[in-house]
Amino acid sequence: MTKWGIIGCGRIAHRFMQGLNALPDNVLAAAYSRRIEAVEAFVNQYGGKACSSADELLASDIDAVYIATLPDTHAVYTIKAFNAGKAVLCEKPATLNLPQLDEVLAVAKAKNILFMEGMKPPFYPLYKKLKEYLAIDPIGPVGYVRAGSSVADISRDHPNFSHALAGGALMQIGIYEAFLAIDWLGNTEEVQAMGRFSGMEVDMFSIFQTRHQNGYAQLYGGFDLHGKGDALICGTIGHVTIHKNWWNPAKATISYLDGRTVEIDEPFTAGGLNYEIAHFVELLKTGHIESPVISHEMSRQMIKMIDDARAIVGLKYIGE
Repeated sequence: MTKWGIIGCGRIAHRFMQGLNALPDNVLAAAYSRRIEAVEAFVNQYGGKACSSADELLASDIDAVYIATLPDTHAVYTIKAFNAGKAVLCEKPATLNLPQLDEVLAVAKAKNILFMEGMKPPFYPLYKKLKEYLAIDPIGPVGYVRAGSSVADISRDHPNFSHALAGGALMQIGIYEAFLAIDWLGNTEEVQAMGRFSGMEVDMFSIFQTRHQNGYAQLYGGFDLHGKGDALICGTIGHVTIHKNWWNPAKATISYLDGRTVEIDEPFTAGGLNYEIAHFVELLKTGHIESPVISHEMSRQMIKMIDDARAIVGLKYIGE
C-alpha cells in the first residue's frame, strides 16, 4: 500500500484523487491546505487526516507527497518534503523558474529521493499507443511541431490570472506545449516570443516559436481567445494530428505522404491523472529517483523555455 499526503486541496487535488481512487493499493493518508475549511472538506470527501501544517503532514505515516499548490510555493514544499524523507510528485510547472528547479534537484540528488514533475500527457494510453505505432510505421524524422490552446471561459477569480500566484498563459498553458516540442524535437536551442497583458498583470495571450536540435515549433497559449487545442507533429513522410484537447489525448490521426490514413482512438479513464500516478508509484517501489519519461533534464528544459519566453514578453514574478 502506498500512502499519500497532499499539500493543497484545490481543483487539481480533486482531479488527483479521482485518479488515485482508480488505482489499487494507493490511499490518501493526510492532507494539508492553508485554508482549514478546504482541507476539512477534502478529507471528509476522500478520507485521511486533516493536518494543520505542512510539517504535521510530512511527519505523518506517508510514503509520498503530491504537491497540488500553485507554482509560487512548489519549491518550498518540495524541499520540505525531501528534508522529511518523502518522495515528491509535484504539479507542473515544477517550480517558478530554472534556478529554483536546480535547487530542488540538487536537494533530491543529495537526499537520494524520487522527484517527478506531474506532466501528464506522455502517460495517457493514446500518447503511448501513438509512439508505439510510429515505431513500426514511422512518419520519418520529425522536424516541426505546432500546438496550443486558448481558453476564454475561465472565471476571472481563477488563480491563472493572479500575478502573486505565478499565473499567466505561458506558465499555466505554455508549459504543456514546451513538453510536446521538446519530446518530439529535442533540446531547445532558441526561443522567440510575443505576448500581451490585456490589462492584467500576467500574459493573457502569448505565442512562442522555438528552434530545437531536430527542428522547429510554433506554440501558443491564452485566456481571452477561444483556441482549438489540438497538436500537429510533422515528419518527412507523414504528419500526426492529436485532436483536442491534445494534453488529455484520446484520438489521433496519422496522415502519410502515400495517401494512407490511420486513426488511433484510445479513451482515458478516471480523469487521466491515474496514469502518471501509476508510473510514479512504480518508480517508488523499484527504488528509482528519476523518471525516464519526465526526467529531471526534461523538467529543466521545459521551465527554461518558459523562462526565456517570459523574459522576452516582460513577465517577472515576485522575488525574481
